Amino acid sequence: MRIADGAPQIQNFLTEIGVKNMRVVNTEKELALDWQTQYQNYSTPVDAIELLRWLQTSTANANKFADNDASDKLVEDKANDELVMWFMAESTPGAKRLKGSLPPNTVVAHKTGTSGTQNGITAATNDIGIITLPNGKHIAIVVFVSDSSADQDAREAVIAKVAKAVWNRWN
Repeated sequence: MRIADGAPQIQNFLTEIGVKNMRVVNTEKELALDWQTQYQNYSTPVDAIELLRWLQTSTANANKFADNDASDKLVEDKANDELVMWFMAESTPGAKRLKGSLPPNTVVAHKTGTSGTQNGITAATNDIGIITLPNGKHIAIVVFVSDSSADQDAREAVIAKVAKAVWNRWN
C-alpha cells in the first residue's frame, strides 16, 4: 500500500479497470491490530476473477501497442504487470491450496490470503490465481473459505479439491 500511495489510490485503480466489488481499506498491520478490521477489506469472487482477467489480458495485449506513440507508458505498464505475474507464479506460500492437487510443474500464478484465528474461527483462507493448462490456455480461479472452524489442513484441502475439479473439467 505504501508503494501504491495508499488505499484510495488502489481503490481508484480498481474502479478504473472495472473491479467494483473489491475493497482495499486496511494495511496488514492494521488487520493484525483489530480483528473486525479485516472485514472492511473484501472482494466478491466475481470481482477477484475480473482482476485476474484484467491482469492476464493486460500482459498479453500490451505487445500489440508497443510501437505506437504511447508506447513508453504501455511498456512500463506491461513490465509492471509482468512483474506481478512473475511474483504470483513464483509465490511459495499456499503450496497446499490451488497447487495442492494439480500435476507437478503446473504453472499457477496465485496470491493467497489468510487471516488470523479467534475463538476457533478463521475469517479467511483464500487463494486466487491463473492456472496454465498444458495446451497453453489459462483458467482464472478464486476460492474463498470464510469464517471457518475447520483446521488449516482441511481449509487448504477444500481449495485444492476445487482447483483439481476445475483442472479435470477444463484440461
